[in-house]
Order: sequence, then C-alpha cells, then structure tokens
Amino acid sequence: MRVAEVYCKNALSRSKISGVDYALNPYIGCEHACVYCYADFMKKYTNHKEEWGEFVDAKINIVDRLRQQIKRTKPGTIMIGTVTDAYQPLEEKYQLTRRCLEILADFDFPIHIQTKSDLVLRDIDILKRIKNREVGFTITCLDPKIEKLFEPKASELENRFEALKKLKEKDIPIFVFFGPILPLFSDNKEAIESLLERLKNIGIEEILFDRMNYLGAKWKKIGMFIERNFPYALNYYKHVAKDGESYSARLKSVLVHSLSGFSSDSDILF
Repeated sequence: MRVAEVYCKNALSRSKISGVDYALNPYIGCEHACVYCYADFMKKYTNHKEEWGEFVDAKINIVDRLRQQIKRTKPGTIMIGTVTDAYQPLEEKYQLTRRCLEILADFDFPIHIQTKSDLVLRDIDILKRIKNREVGFTITCLDPKIEKLFEPKASELENRFEALKKLKEKDIPIFVFFGPILPLFSDNKEAIESLLERLKNIGIEEILFDRMNYLGAKWKKIGMFIERNFPYALNYYKHVAKDGESYSARLKSVLVHSLSGFSSDSDILF
C-alpha cells in the first residue's frame, strides 16, 4: 500500500448524487480494495501507476480548507465518502474525517455517511451533536468468506451488523446499502430474505438496493477475479454481463417480492 500526503484546493465539491448537494472525501483511493469498486475512475485524475486499492492519498489540509469553505457555502446535504471510504484504516491515524465532523457539528448541514467500517463508532460523540445526520453501512453478501474475497480489507461483516446495532442504540439514524448485489451469491430469494430478516431484527427501516456494474473495463477485472476464485460461477457472470437488462428485471422482481412482507423505506436504484 502506497500512502502519500497531499493538499487539496477545496474540501467540498458539488455532487451529482440524487439528494446530495456536496461531497466530502478526506482521502483519494481506498485501502478496502473492493473488487467491484466503481470509484477507480478517479485514477484518471491522479498520477498513480498502482492499481486502485493499492494507494491512498491523505488530504492533510482538508480540515483547514473545510473551515474556510463552509462559512461561504450555501446550506445543503453533505455526503462524506462518495469516492472513498472516509473510515478506512488510515483514518485511525490521520483522523481527517473526525476533525471535519467537528467543524460540521457547528453548522446546520445535513450529514450523510456511508461506510464499510465500524471505526465510525469512534465518532458517535460528534454525531450526536449534529442535528440532521445518518450513517449507512454497505453490505453485499451474508457469507463472510465470499464477502472477504470481494472486500478484502473492509470491516468484518459481523462487525458491521454490531455497529448498526450500537448506532441504533445511540439514536443515530441508520440505513443499509445492499449493493452491489453479487450475482449467484446474494441475488437469490433466500439470500435476500435472510438479509432482510437480520435488518428487521436490528430495526433498520431504510434500505437501498443496487446491482453490480459491468460497464467497460470493469467487466475484465471482475471476470478475471471470478475465474480465479469462483470458476464455477464464470458462465453465470458472463450471462449476467451480456444480458444486463433482462437480469436487472429479474432481480428487481425478486426484490419486490421479498420486500412485500417487509415494512421498510426501500429504494431500488437500478
């Protein structure tokens, strides 16, 4: 893992994500090294020769930039971690996310955090000071062995569930992003309903669903990964990649049917 300290011009940038006005990303790159990560497009804005997941740039001046910028920024929703995980392991050392939250706690901006790390629990003290905030965890598969292959350096699956419980106990609004849904491993009725049951027991009412993206060079990387780790699944993945529209329709049908007995504020994003 190559780690560098860099300087940024702005802490906040305009977001194109629906319902989000600004993005705040304390790091470029991510240690979690998830196979399916869509954010690898960020490489074209850097000079890195390393593969996505093999480098992280820490924006060491982002706290000062945020302190300056927030005073002249029109109020709006800020999402922390749109192209990186703001709570990846390096955050324990640099504390850039925590220090940014300390500034945001003094302003009336809605805060939206999405992560795969239970390190977010460290910052409950600050989150409780923010009037309008929510924390979401990404979950892709209930099988920890498969999940670990797809997301090698993210927090253990059970740690994420425990973090959701603790946030719920502290009255921090929570949600789950079930995506990308992994073909063969988490796209069937049994896997989906098992996850929904676990979330129901925790008391989670907001769930977002999304399918895996196979566009362009992404398929080459995923295809090689599947062939190496799950050769028996390769033909299924090829079929899904080739017939994406039909697959999406079938998956959406399974999700709708599974959600029929589950009271939740859910949104299917594809």
